[in-house]
Amino acid sequence: MHATFELEANELQLAGGPIAGVDEAGRGPWAGPVVAAAVVLDLRNIPEGIADSKALDAETRAFLFPLILAHADVGIGIADVGRIDKDNILQATLWAMGQAIAHLKCRPRLALIDGNKAPIATCQTRTVVKGDARCLSIAAASIVAKVTRDRLMIELSNVHPGYGFERHKGYGTPEHQRAIKRLGVTDLHRRSFKPVQLALGLGGGPGGTDVVVQAQPS
Repeated sequence: MHATFELEANELQLAGGPIAGVDEAGRGPWAGPVVAAAVVLDLRNIPEGIADSKALDAETRAFLFPLILAHADVGIGIADVGRIDKDNILQATLWAMGQAIAHLKCRPRLALIDGNKAPIATCQTRTVVKGDARCLSIAAASIVAKVTRDRLMIELSNVHPGYGFERHKGYGTPEHQRAIKRLGVTDLHRRSFKPVQLALGLGGGPGGTDVVVQAQPS
């Protein structure tokens, strides 16, 4: 399946625009913020090569990122660890998506949201399951969110050296698990996530998010 502009084109023909695509990066990691992006593509200048960020390597994402910023209306929302732990990861993600839409220069008529849950927004919303693989605007948003979050985690690795954040970006890799055992838990770690609770000796109560050791998406 390749992302196309078909959904946006149909909506533009039926009711006009602007149409935004919205996606997030960082729901699964044990540490760091969740980042959402909203993108309104310019029909006259859509960069070639846009696809679901998970299907692209880091070099291609880095190449496309400034092109999307230069030729599209982009908004970004960031939910920090405090919000994630207070509201839970789903609600924090939806909040970040709403912020991303609000930070667009234009007010979209419709926001196409990756997944099956939509944020509260100042425009109409429509969820699109696997939207990052189907919808070009959502795919562009997935690239912006992923690159933005990865770069944030690289910056934060300088504040918390030794954890490998610049490599695993906060995901629950074996390297990250070993670093927590060796160095302890930082203020970047999500205390609502069960592996972090276990590292703190809290036993991972019933309210904790059950996250298994995982590989970082490329």
